[in-house]
Amino acid sequence: MKKVLLENVRARVTEVTYEPGKPRDRHIRPTDQIIVFLDDCRYQRIDSATGQKTVRERKSGEIIWHDRSEDAPVLTNLGTKPYRTLLVELK
Repeated sequence: MKKVLLENVRARVTEVTYEPGKPRDRHIRPTDQIIVFLDDCRYQRIDSATGQKTVRERKSGEIIWHDRSEDAPVLTNLGTKPYRTLLVELK
């Protein structure tokens, strides 16, 4: 589930909720992005080029960066409850 919290000519901030066991579809990132993890989480990442599966764990407050045009792989929440992130897209 996605909820836009702020949008203007320079940025969009969206709260994204990842439900347990429900994969996020692969896509190409349309903008430079900052992702802030709001909850502790554990997820599986499937590399779209190699098919390799890796498991990652993130802590609440952790922040990561992604470049525009990067491949955003399939992600699946491996936890038993939803986790949330803030997706900050720089226009």
